[in-house]
Amino acid sequence: MSKTPARIRLADAAFALFDERGYEHTTVDDIAERAGLGRTTFFRHYGSKEAVVFPDHDRLLDLIRDRLATSSHSTALAAVSDAVRLVLLHYLEEGGLARRRYALTSKVSALRDREIASVARYQRLFREFIAGWMGDPTESASLRAELMAAAVVAAHNHVLRRWLRGESADPAAELDEAMGEVLALFPAPSAQDGAQGTVVVAFRSGQDLDALLPSLRRLVEGGAGR
Repeated sequence: MSKTPARIRLADAAFALFDERGYEHTTVDDIAERAGLGRTTFFRHYGSKEAVVFPDHDRLLDLIRDRLATSSHSTALAAVSDAVRLVLLHYLEEGGLARRRYALTSKVSALRDREIASVARYQRLFREFIAGWMGDPTESASLRAELMAAAVVAAHNHVLRRWLRGESADPAAELDEAMGEVLALFPAPSAQDGAQGTVVVAFRSGQDLDALLPSLRRLVEGGAGR
């Protein structure tokens, strides 16, 4: 009998079948049969066929919450960077499975929609944390929190996708550098006290991070100098 855990056997069987038959034409029964397991065992590990593709989002969200919860006001930005790094390291540990998921979601629109919804959950979590860290209920602060959360998620996704495409030899180091770029765009609240004028930051989310960051920096530096 195979010593490979049932959860892994099911995932391997599922992705093999997705490659052979396509996602839409693969059923839960097909996956269980290929793995040599029963339907009950499948549902003990995964709630649905889709959950085989995205099994860990809730756990990753909990990891992010736990890391952010351990921070103080002075260490909040370091906590954000650490939390983003935790997510990246999870995908790096998955290795080939993460790449198979990337290839699959690139082809199946329903899975791509699910992935976008999951990314929005990460962004909302960061936005809420950052807004609390800023401690400013004004609309301009709310916008800064939204922009910062979007930039944090964009930095992570940029580096992750480079690694998934085989373009990054050291994604962890790239993420650290990217997060340094992002956080430099958003001074801590105390650094903004007494500032004159208004800083306006604008970007299109469809842009790549490499194109986005220089534009954001110019806008922030230009506004701060008024």
